[in-house]
Parts: sequence; C-alpha cells; structure tokens
Amino acid sequence: MENDTGTDGAVVQIRGVSKRFPGVQALEDVTLDIRPGEIHAVAGENGAGKSTLMKLLSQLERPSDGTIEIDGKRVRFRNPRYAQQLGIAMVHQEFALAPHLTVADNLALGREKTRAGLIVRGSQKQRARELLERVRLDIDPGRRVESLSVADRQRVEIAKALAVDAKVVIMDEPTATLTEHEIDDLFELIEELKSDGIAIFYISHRLEEVVRIADRVTVMRDGKVVETLDKGDFDESRLVSLMVGREIDNLYPKQESEIGDVILRVQGVTRPGILDDCSFEVHAGEILGFAGLIGAGRTELARAVFAADPIKEGTIELDGQELNLSSPSEAIAAGIGYLTEDRKGDGLAMQLSVEHNITLARIPGAGMWIDRRREREVAERRREELDIRTPSVRTPVEALSGGTQQKVVVARWLETDARVLFFDEPTRGIDVGAKAELFKLMGSLAADGRAIVLISSYLPELINMCDRIVVLRDGRTVGEMNRNEFDEERIMALASGVDREAA
Repeated sequence: MENDTGTDGAVVQIRGVSKRFPGVQALEDVTLDIRPGEIHAVAGENGAGKSTLMKLLSQLERPSDGTIEIDGKRVRFRNPRYAQQLGIAMVHQEFALAPHLTVADNLALGREKTRAGLIVRGSQKQRARELLERVRLDIDPGRRVESLSVADRQRVEIAKALAVDAKVVIMDEPTATLTEHEIDDLFELIEELKSDGIAIFYISHRLEEVVRIADRVTVMRDGKVVETLDKGDFDESRLVSLMVGREIDNLYPKQESEIGDVILRVQGVTRPGILDDCSFEVHAGEILGFAGLIGAGRTELARAVFAADPIKEGTIELDGQELNLSSPSEAIAAGIGYLTEDRKGDGLAMQLSVEHNITLARIPGAGMWIDRRREREVAERRREELDIRTPSVRTPVEALSGGTQQKVVVARWLETDARVLFFDEPTRGIDVGAKAELFKLMGSLAADGRAIVLISSYLPELINMCDRIVVLRDGRTVGEMNRNEFDEERIMALASGVDREAA
C-alpha cells in the first residue's frame, strides 16, 4: 500500500491524531507509522503524550481527531478487546496479570477453551507451554503467577500478547524493575520477536536503551511529534535536546562536597531469612550507593534502619549514639528519612494537596489543631526552594508529574530536618529532565552536610553520582569500593557472586 507519508508496508499508520481532555490538549496532530519487524521507540518527558498515544492505539481512549489505520484499513474504536483482535497487544509497566491464577489461566483469560461448559485444562496447558517456549520461559504453566519473579512475570505478559497473534506489541517501560542481566535477556527476546515480523512499540525513559535497541525513534514534546529519526541519526544527547527543547549539559550533575565525619553507622544488622550481618557507614556530605540484584536486600536494609521492619541483631548509631528504634516515627524524630521505592503507594497521599503532603511528617500546630497559615507558608517556601512546578500548593499531588511528585516527597523530609536520607529507586518513572534536577538536588543536600544513601538498580546512576558504593547479595553486604575504584564489571561480579578471575 502506498500513501502520501511514504509509509509503504506500515502495519500501523497514525494520521493527524489529536486528543483533548477537559482543559488539556494531550495530543495534537500526531502522525507516525509503525512497520512490521521494527523496534520503534517513543521518547519524551512526562506529559509529552506518550502514554496517551499508547492508550489510543490500544483503544483504552478514543481520539478527538485523526485516524488510525491497521494494515491499510481505518479502524473503528470500540474497546481494548477489539484492539487485540486487530493485532495490538500491550505489555504494561504494572503487569495486567491475575496473581492468584496460574500461568496457563492467565494466558487463556477471556479466551478459555470449553467443552459442555467446562474449561478444557489439558488443551489450555498445552497452548501455554507453546507460548512459554516462544518467550524462552521454562516454568510449569500450572504455577501461580504470584510465585514468579518480576522478570518471569514480564515474559508471561509478553506470552499473553503473543496469544492474541499480535502484529504490534507495545512495551511500556519494560526494564523499569529488571536487573542488567535480565535486561540483556529481554532485549534478546525482543530481537527474536522482531525477526518474526512483529513490530515493537517501545517506551522508555532510559535513553541508552533506546539508542541500543531502537530502529527508529519518535520524539514527542507537549503532545506533538518533534521528529522521527532513523538508527544512526540519534544518540543520547540528541534525544535529550529534542525532548526538553534545550541542551542538558550533564545528565548526572555530580556536585563535589566536603566529606565529613560518620553520621550513620550500621553494624551486623540481621533479620533472619532476609538480612544477614549487614554493615555500612555513611558520612556527612557523602552520597553512598547500594548496588545489587533484585532481591539482594537493598530496600530491606534501608527499611530496617528506618525501623519499618524489625531486626533481631545489630546496632544502628547516629553521631556515635546508639539508637533503639521501634517505629518509623522514632527514626524520623532521630533524623532519618526514607524516600520509598513505591512513591505512589507508600510515599504520597495522592488525593491530598501538595501542602498537606509536604507537612505530613511534621504537621504545624498543637495537639489536634493544625495551623493552616503556617502549613501554607511552609509549602510555599519549599515550593520555591525546590522549584516544585505546580499551579498551586493546594493542587492534589495525583495531578503532578512523577518528577514533581518526587520533589514533594523530598520537601516533606527536609521539613523533618533529616540528617540521613535514603533515596530508594528515586528516578523510577520520571523523565530525563526531572532526573537531572533530582540528582542536582541530591548533590545540594549532600553539600549541605547531609548523608545520602542512593539505592538504584541502574548502575550508571550509582557510578556517576556516588562517592562510595556498597554491594549487597543474598541479604549480605559483600563489597565496598571508593569512587576511583568504580567498575561495572566488578560491581556485577560482586552482586552476582561470579568470580571474574575464574570466568
């Protein structure tokens, strides 16, 4: 099929598509195509329109204007099930699986084979085995999804997409919770799908992944397509410039600060079956990194220090004084803050306003009485200080971008005068411009004499931002290195238990 956009053979053509919500123009005159057997990435900051575009393609939303064609035929808009029938499948960042059901049940959900009103289990399991083999996942299809690792659940999601004979698979931030090794495995699988003629629509904030895997990239900003580039015509700096409309000199603005005395010392912390004899220390003005594979115990160690989980053995000292903490409120009072990995679930009260969230850990007032005027003053001061971009401090936090929400969490902990701050996967789900701002803020906090602990599954963040890195494996601290010793291979060898010399 030939058309005026030069998209011969495109499996999907999006022409002049716009989407308006009340008071918001989410997409404006978007035109692009997706070709069989290509990996087409979409890059852009939060609010650029990426998610809205995916929702239109998967028929979760209806466009206000424009057309979408599949195999040269204009599609009617009905529902997500109809989009699947047309060959459009989506692998969500937050998996759309029923955890209490088996893998086979999930793969057949909504398409169960029945005989005399009963599900044909044997046939269903056989089909599941075929799909699992295609995504290179060697597990019993009778296992419950809730027993699987994150990486295995993702492969089940991809198998589910293949179960509907997908022509286009939309992958939304597919590596957000994967280790480096798991990412490599995923990319091998994506290449196999590509060789089978399946088009991959790939969304990620991790630009080095986009550069590595994409055949083409469409950059979006403010709901519009800025440019579509072929492989070889883009690198990270080019994409960043197009995404934000300006140059970002340094994605990792490491600020030099004077390293002072030890503020926090943790020795021999043990939680049977989870943490085993973990020790580390962090100094004033220092950014300490926690590296390790998923399940290594990084978050669990932070939660133990924050008294969110009990410990059986070990000591925690702040400024040389041993602490006996029994709750997070006592940790907060002592001067320890923890920015949780699950920003929306645990870190924020999403329906409350910016001002309420900022003052939540230290509410101004006395007894049951809240000083609203003081609360507003505190929120306005932190809003200006941290450049929290919100129409008003009365705006509900759920209306803000991920990066702005993260700043609200930081503002709350600054109100507690926390001397030690744990940042647990702080850049997950936020765009490149917001990441640079967050890292700059983290550096400023360290320069101000605070002790920072950065937990990240993404090694470039740790290597570029930290002064020291502690590596965890199987609930134990297994290694430590200074900035001049940082080496990705060495960190991964420690994290995985692989002897590089023997390898």
